[in-house]
Amino acid sequence: MRLRVLIIFLGFTVYCEAQYSFSGYVNPDEDKNSVYLSIVEDYRKMSGVYSEQIIAKTTADNTGFFEFKGDMLDSENRIYRIHVDRCSENKKDFNHFNGHCTDSEELLFIAKNTDTLNLPFSFGNQIFCKVESNNPKANAFIKIDSLKNEMRFAYGEVRSEANRKLNNKKWFKALQAYGEAINEPLAELSIYTYLSNRSSDLHSYYVEDLKENTYYDNLKTRLENTYPNAPYTKQYINELEADKYMLASSSGNSDTSNWTVYLYSILVFSFLLNGFLLFRNWKKKTSKTRDLKAKLSKQEQVVLNHILQDKTNKDIAESLFLSVSTVKTHTNNIYKKLNVQSRDDAKSLFVK
Repeated sequence: MRLRVLIIFLGFTVYCEAQYSFSGYVNPDEDKNSVYLSIVEDYRKMSGVYSEQIIAKTTADNTGFFEFKGDMLDSENRIYRIHVDRCSENKKDFNHFNGHCTDSEELLFIAKNTDTLNLPFSFGNQIFCKVESNNPKANAFIKIDSLKNEMRFAYGEVRSEANRKLNNKKWFKALQAYGEAINEPLAELSIYTYLSNRSSDLHSYYVEDLKENTYYDNLKTRLENTYPNAPYTKQYINELEADKYMLASSSGNSDTSNWTVYLYSILVFSFLLNGFLLFRNWKKKTSKTRDLKAKLSKQEQVVLNHILQDKTNKDIAESLFLSVSTVKTHTNNIYKKLNVQSRDDAKSLFVK
């Protein structure tokens, strides 16, 4: 009997220990009573309000206190969000389009099924600014947000294109190094998402950095070693492979484009060269023809033009009102001056 009671007691103790408890305070004067707990399985949707991510809803009491507890979470670290939605029910559908909500307070944190998390009021009754947890990784996102605020301040000191470019280069490396130093791949994904966002000014740096920096492959290794079964790992691997493929394709297209330009250049050059050679031959032939005809008298040139038209001596005589014997005399003189023996020889000098 005692053994049975002991087993039941131990089982109950293990059951109680295998529970999470996430509690905190919201401002009862500003915030509505509803507080939501979401699990983030797509790291591209870390910020925002997505109804498909919500796993629990609770109501804060009149002091603003709320609590989520149970044993249904994953036994490994995952990314969670607690948020307070200040939108009225009839405005939620409009304001939450594509996850966007301008009137919401949220907190991202890392936790597992056995963790406790407390979110007390901070200075001035600010909510979700301080995290107390038995999980040392829980407040990683708050640290990253703090660094991003420093970055925004640096950008705002001097509002110029030159300052923006210098800060882009500086903070790209600073964020990357900070993420690696945190030693928590899930938190690094927040920075990776920020740096690789296609709508960000930093995306061009990401594209260039991806070509040579081993950081991204190292992050992949850290995710595979620490979270081999997490959805984030597979998502990251797929994105990384897709980006590398696009880079390779872009490089290939560039090579193809260069070859196309090269081939077209050869084609144009060949066309121009052929045109030049044809023009030179034509000019040479014209000059030669003019020189040959210059050896002949005007009457002989007229007779030659008829010969080149394949007219007989009789036809030429009738056309020029000459006797056939006179045409023959002119023809013989033409042969001598052009150094040919027949009509065909004469024609070969002028007809190609």
